[in-house]
Amino acid sequence: MFDTVLIANRGEIALRVARACRELGVKVAVVYSTEDAGGEVVRYADRAVCVGPGAAKHSYLNIPAVLEAARMVGADAVHPGYGFLSENADFAELCAAEGLTFIGPPPHVIEALGDKSSCRSLMARAGLPMLPGTLEPVETLAEAQEAAAAIGWPLVVKAVAGGGGRGIGVSRTPEDLSSVYRETRRHASALFGDGRVYLERYLSPARHVEIQVLADRHGNVLHLGERDCSVQRRHQKLVEETPAPALGRDLLDEMAAHAVRGARAAGYVGAGTFEFLVDAAGRFSFMEVNCRIQVEHPVTELVTGIDLVQEQIRIAAGHPLRLRQEDVVPRGVAIECRVNAEDAVRDFAPTPGRLEQFAVPAGPFVRVDTHAGAGGTVSAFYDSLLAKVSVWAPDRDGALARMRRALGEVRIAGPGVRTTTAFLESVLASPDFRAGRYDTGLVERLRQEDPR
Repeated sequence: MFDTVLIANRGEIALRVARACRELGVKVAVVYSTEDAGGEVVRYADRAVCVGPGAAKHSYLNIPAVLEAARMVGADAVHPGYGFLSENADFAELCAAEGLTFIGPPPHVIEALGDKSSCRSLMARAGLPMLPGTLEPVETLAEAQEAAAAIGWPLVVKAVAGGGGRGIGVSRTPEDLSSVYRETRRHASALFGDGRVYLERYLSPARHVEIQVLADRHGNVLHLGERDCSVQRRHQKLVEETPAPALGRDLLDEMAAHAVRGARAAGYVGAGTFEFLVDAAGRFSFMEVNCRIQVEHPVTELVTGIDLVQEQIRIAAGHPLRLRQEDVVPRGVAIECRVNAEDAVRDFAPTPGRLEQFAVPAGPFVRVDTHAGAGGTVSAFYDSLLAKVSVWAPDRDGALARMRRALGEVRIAGPGVRTTTAFLESVLASPDFRAGRYDTGLVERLRQEDPR
C-alpha cells in the first residue's frame, strides 16, 4: 500500500478521497488554491501545499505546480478525483515519469477513451451497439453536411475532447447545421484546446444509464450495476438513482455485460463508467466512457456496500480485486440529489457568495458529501456543487420518501446565494419521476410547466 497520496483536487471529492486514505492507513496530502486556503480538506490533511491563485488554470490545472507539490510532500501516488486533471493523459504520463502512481487508468487508455472519436471506434470493434454517427472527426462543414445527410436529423455535434456535458450542440434541421457546427467547434477549442468534433444521431426522448466497472492490473473486470442519470440540465446531471426504474433486468444485465466487454477491449484499469442511452423501445446504445470516479458514485456504494475510492487506491497499488462478479449483490434503492449553488429560475445560473447558514440533513440511511459550511464562501472560480444528498431504503417508495424528508431539512442561505433544493423537490414530486418513467427531457418539461 502507498505511504502518502497527494489529492490533486478540491471540494467534496478531495475530502471524500482523504477519508478513504485515512481508513487505509495512508497519509493524506492535498493541493489548494489561495481561494481554498480555509477549506475543510486543507485542515483535514497531514500536509497541504498551495499551488496558485483562485483560477483553476493557475492552480488545480497547473501541472508543474502539482508535481512539485508531490515532490515536496514525498507522495508516492496521486489521486485526481473528478474534473480538473482526472482524465488528462499527459498528466498521468508525467506522474509516471516522476515515479508517482496515477490512481486511474494507464495514460494510453485515458488517451484512447478520452478522445470520443477513437473511443467510438474502439467500442464499435468490441461489438457494443452504437448510434448512427461518424467514427472519425469531421474536419470541414462540407464533410459534416455529407455525414449529416446519411445520419439524419436531429443530430448532435460533439467535441472529440469533450466531457462533463460540455462541448455539445444539437442540430435539428439541415438549415441550422452550419451554425451548430461552427459554434461547437469554437466552444470545443476554447474549453478543451481541441476544436475537433464528430456527429451522432440525437436520441430524444431517451434514458441515460451508466454502468460502473472495476478492473485490476491482473485481468479481472467486473461491474457494480447501473445508475440512471436521466435528470439533467444542459447535459449535466442533477439526480441519480440505482437500480434504474422501469427498465427490465434483462436489458440492464445485457448493458452491464457490454460494459465489461468494452473495459476488457480497452485494457481498462481502475474504476470507470460506461454510459449508454436507452430509447423508448428499450434499445440501448453506447455513448462514452468516463475514466475516473463519478460524482454520483455514492448511490452504488450504498446498494453494494463497496467503497469505490478505496478500491481505486488498492487497484493502483497493484492489488487484485477482492471480489468476483457473483459477490456483487446490490440491495435496496439509493437516490442522490446534487444541491448546487444555482438559481433554477435564471437557467441554473451560479450564485456565488458567503454562506451564513448551512444545515444539511441527517438521520437513518442518509449520507451527505460536502465540503461547505456556515461562514464559508461559494467561489465563482469553481463548480457550484455544495452537497450531494444520498439516501438508501429497501424499496423505491421508501427511498423517495426519505429523500423528500432529507431535502426538507436542507437550510442553506447567504447574500445572493440560491440553491437547487426547491427544484429538486419539484423533480421528486413530478408524476413522471414518481412513476420511474422519466427521460432526459424531464427538467425542460418541468421548467416549461412552472418557470418559477
